[in-house]
Amino acid sequence: MKKKETRSLDQLVSEQLARWHTQRAAHEKAMAEEKPKPCLTMSIDPGSGGVEIAKRLAPLLGMDLLGSEIIQRIAESAEKSEEAVKSLDEKETSKLNSWLSSLFATQHLTPDEYLRHLTRVFGAISKYGNAMLLGRGAQYILPRETTFRVRVIAPLDVRIEKAAKMTKSSRKDAEDFILKMEYDRRTFVEQYFHRDVTNPLDYDLVVNTENLSVDAAVATIQAAFNAKFQEK
Repeated sequence: MKKKETRSLDQLVSEQLARWHTQRAAHEKAMAEEKPKPCLTMSIDPGSGGVEIAKRLAPLLGMDLLGSEIIQRIAESAEKSEEAVKSLDEKETSKLNSWLSSLFATQHLTPDEYLRHLTRVFGAISKYGNAMLLGRGAQYILPRETTFRVRVIAPLDVRIEKAAKMTKSSRKDAEDFILKMEYDRRTFVEQYFHRDVTNPLDYDLVVNTENLSVDAAVATIQAAFNAKFQEK
């Protein structure tokens, strides 16, 4: 009788372990199949108001806004100094060619390595989703099916006027600033992605802020984002 009870107990334990194993496997499968939350990338013409739009839009979508801090994340991923990574960021691309060799000789960070680490960081972000990324070619790296890609533009004269008012500078200084930043951003995309950042086909939505307020632009992007990722 005792032997029979022992065998019965062993059987119960085996069955319970089998159930736990099945439940765990099902849970892991569900986690693996769970779709990441969408991300939003925003390419911005300097002076178009895109940064302010992003700041207002991110909380409405419940997203983390990732801008310059991405540099630090890349630095941590690459295990290099933040200064070395900054040297390859879009704001410094125009200076790159003049002293690239000396930088890499001391820091050992090549353009290919930078792009690899950039891709790694963006890949980690897209895995969890729910983030808004500004610039740095994120629209070319994150998967299209889980990313809403926005470009914010405005005519050059409008952007220069906005920049002059915002910085309280002369029109000439504002124009120099806008053109320099615009050149750096386009050069960054051309160098690392071999793409034209102004190509509208690379975006889900292009917003011209010439005659749109920040609030109107935010509402437009929010509505289009929700339309793309609405429950079916």
